[in-house]
Amino acid sequence: MKASQPSNPLKISLLVHDLSVSGAARWGGNRPFLLYQALKQLGHEVQILGFIFGDESPSEAVASQFPLTVIQGEHFPQFWNSAQQLAQAITGDILYAQQPRVTTLGIALWQKFLTHKPLILDIDDWVLGWYGGDELKYPESLRQFARDLIKPEGALRYPEHPFYLKWSEKFVKYADSVTIHTQFLQNRFGGIYVPNGKNTHQFNPQKYDAQASRKQYDLQDYRILMFPGAPRPYKGLEDILNALDLLDQSDLRLVIVGGSPYDDYDKKLREKWGRWLIQLPIQPVEKMPELVAAAHIVIVPQRDTPITQAQFPLKLTDGMSMAKPVIATRMGDLPEVLGDTGFLVEPSSPSEIAETIKVIFSDYDAALQRGQQARKRCIQWYSLDAMSHSLDQVLQTVTQKSS
Repeated sequence: MKASQPSNPLKISLLVHDLSVSGAARWGGNRPFLLYQALKQLGHEVQILGFIFGDESPSEAVASQFPLTVIQGEHFPQFWNSAQQLAQAITGDILYAQQPRVTTLGIALWQKFLTHKPLILDIDDWVLGWYGGDELKYPESLRQFARDLIKPEGALRYPEHPFYLKWSEKFVKYADSVTIHTQFLQNRFGGIYVPNGKNTHQFNPQKYDAQASRKQYDLQDYRILMFPGAPRPYKGLEDILNALDLLDQSDLRLVIVGGSPYDDYDKKLREKWGRWLIQLPIQPVEKMPELVAAAHIVIVPQRDTPITQAQFPLKLTDGMSMAKPVIATRMGDLPEVLGDTGFLVEPSSPSEIAETIKVIFSDYDAALQRGQQARKRCIQWYSLDAMSHSLDQVLQTVTQKSS
């Protein structure tokens, strides 16, 4: 499903809200950098611009791999100076803002007004959902609003305050096109479906030896359940660990790749379930296929919340592309993405996870055959080629409208 190379390549300015090591530039495999790769695959030139707040720079791996323009962000009212610096660095024919935020959509709309350049908005998460969503009540009083706005360290001095997130959502309709990657986001914002594309040439099980990978990471003595992502409460890791308690089989281990960049949640997991846990440090994108090759099962046990319904877990296609047996929960888009090529369980059901693990290992060859079907499905619908094809249609529509 490769899209044809354009006769007139475009230059696209991709605006990312946070290019720090604790934000989008923690690693190079998340949505902004997938968009970059898919657009480059189409033959377009892409620049990535965004802020850092404080002294956290992008990770070295990301900074060395992608063309980043990083602007030091300030709080209001100095933020407008930072915003002007970023706006002056924009050189693209098309503005592509990532998420409806003041730091991305706000600046892109400003530039659209000044330059009449087409604007695409990509929404890959419901950020407002982290703060109560539509139930968010702010301010409680005019006095609180004035205090948060006027005081030197007032909450409204921060461009990422939920009040601005809620305000920014009202301006989604002014984008020339919106791209999304889940049904939840499409129901809320409309837009065109653009999947998270996996590099299925890089994530190719034929390039790796599973036993050798296990030995390299000192996992050779265990049957490995792998969660190749950062732990968070809504991701259902406690359900896996409770399932391992139920199974009580000494050679099973849950391998987590990377820690929580936000809090000490992974430490709490280790304190309670250290018997079952192996935690590896975050890996560069190019190392992930080799690491996923070490898994016997990739498990994505998302709990059913508005936040998770809005998300497309990249770890799901990690497992699919590497032809692994994948266990996922029946929530959000996970059943649609996995189809009949994996193993589905109800959210928040340790007993069902435990039973599914037993089923997989009772006939592991059959489970691997299902994994091969998952890889074929990933190549067809969730590869970088599929992502590029969808983006090509979006770009053609937007450029035709503006011509």
